[in-house]
Amino acid sequence: MSHLIIALIVFVCVFGSALLGLYLRTVLPEHHLSEESIGVVKLATGLIATMAALVLGLLISSAKTQLDTANADIVRNAASMVSLDRELSEYGPETQEIRALLKRDYTTTLQILASGDPSQFAELSSSEGANRVEDLQRKLKALSPRTEEQHQSQAHAIQIINDLSAARWLELLGAKGAIPSPLLVVLVSWLAMIFGTFGLFTHRNGTIIAVLVMGALSTSEAIFLILEMNTPLSGVIRISLQPMRDAVVLLGR
Repeated sequence: MSHLIIALIVFVCVFGSALLGLYLRTVLPEHHLSEESIGVVKLATGLIATMAALVLGLLISSAKTQLDTANADIVRNAASMVSLDRELSEYGPETQEIRALLKRDYTTTLQILASGDPSQFAELSSSEGANRVEDLQRKLKALSPRTEEQHQSQAHAIQIINDLSAARWLELLGAKGAIPSPLLVVLVSWLAMIFGTFGLFTHRNGTIIAVLVMGALSTSEAIFLILEMNTPLSGVIRISLQPMRDAVVLLGR
């Protein structure tokens, strides 16, 4: 489901709960709105608000960390790719075919990630994508170095491509949302209860309605940001792929 649609559902649930609270105020008997009742409800609402704030803060922090980690992985991946190409260049002309395959595969990966289409990300984790990486590894191991410098270049190149292969899987895992749906449902239910209480203990007027709309909009925006940051390779908030584009330009030179 689209993150924007989820945020809209959250807004409707939260603001609808506030409107329900405003309506219940007009139909509940007076003793339900006594000082004692209001005091107990405020205490319970304060507890729920504290839990909701903690969960919301943790989700935002977790999503931001995932976004920063994915961005760092992209930068490190691009730097490693350029280092791998340099090692192959220093090895000698025997690696021209490997360097051409490396640039072609990296360009394909960049195009898939730039598309922002999660369905295309499956191509990177397919058996064909894994075979391409394994083919490069086999070609590197099949080289027959004649000098000590070539031995070192081959060893460094094999180490780099092994690290790149592991990083590729980490990026794929980072491209998928990790927020459990039950947690999101519970958080939204807490927010709905809080806003319902807001409506229950206030008189309806234009200012109150405007404040409740802004509050519901803010909470739905927070949920939207969390979901977007949790999918760093797709959506509105995406990591920059410029390091990969710069690396493609440098490959093969």
